[in-house]
Amino acid sequence: MTERITLAHGSGGKLTHQLIGRIFYPHFANDILQTGDDAAKLPVPAGTLAYTTDSFVITPLFFKGGDIGKLSVCGTVNDLATSGARPLALSCGFIIEEGFEISRLERIVSSMAETARSCGVRIVTGDTKVVPKGAADQLFINTSGIGIIPDGCHISASRAKPGDVVIVTGMIGDHGAAILLEREELHIAADIASDCAPLHYLVARVLADVPDIHVLRDPTRGGLASTLHEIALQSDTGILIWEKDIPVRPEVQGICELLGMDPLYLANEGKMVMVVPQENAGKVMEILQSDPLGKDSRIIGQVIREPAKRVLLETVTGAKRIVEMMTGDQLPRIC
Repeated sequence: MTERITLAHGSGGKLTHQLIGRIFYPHFANDILQTGDDAAKLPVPAGTLAYTTDSFVITPLFFKGGDIGKLSVCGTVNDLATSGARPLALSCGFIIEEGFEISRLERIVSSMAETARSCGVRIVTGDTKVVPKGAADQLFINTSGIGIIPDGCHISASRAKPGDVVIVTGMIGDHGAAILLEREELHIAADIASDCAPLHYLVARVLADVPDIHVLRDPTRGGLASTLHEIALQSDTGILIWEKDIPVRPEVQGICELLGMDPLYLANEGKMVMVVPQENAGKVMEILQSDPLGKDSRIIGQVIREPAKRVLLETVTGAKRIVEMMTGDQLPRIC
């Protein structure tokens, strides 16, 4: 087998089967995948099925705190977790540029497999396509995931109600800042790693003790600001957040000030926004802050009646300003 991907690896012939046998099967090994059928057959437990899909085009492929493989699994698992679902199985599709090093592909596949095992989820089906050099930038990954939502769990952005408390489970902007530093070679001495992490176990812990959670969202592209806008729009409410309570690392804040960016719009890959009834906020915070992935959780605001479909920020001086939804892209190809 050659050391780089060739167009023949995507032909469906001998090299395709060698690639699958050498790279994908050994790392993703499970009885469902290795039947070799075109469709995975899954026993589905009782409950409501949650289904999500995502594509990952991040550059660089490897970064401090993760890589495109880890990111693809965590991102899909976290999307399922926003509905309260327990992840059941994932699919993955690879679009590979001709000439891509097979050793780098195996490193990424190994990372995906390790992350999937840590999440308690199996990769049960997939696909590989190879495109000519220049037709794609190295490697793109598409994933889909299914999970089971327990009976009685009803989580949706439409359920946000005036008086609800808004919580974020940790420091914002870490992923965006980490990618920015690596990609742009700014030579800024800042120890920032991506927060890429699966959050379904943390969500399950919260729901086990506090089942009445109104909204869960992971603030990825567009950051915290865009996620809060989506919640306000879907629920026909307003959201007020308090600048003094929003957790941002000094290093991330410093980079944003230096480059004229706003941490509210930076991507996160290991944080969750929770909207909970006020009477449940204390218990939720207790659970979150006892977990390594939620130790920096903060109550950052509340749902308000007016102005509807708006997000307001109360500054450290006590003034209020409108937080607009991001209209451009501070940093493209962030996930």
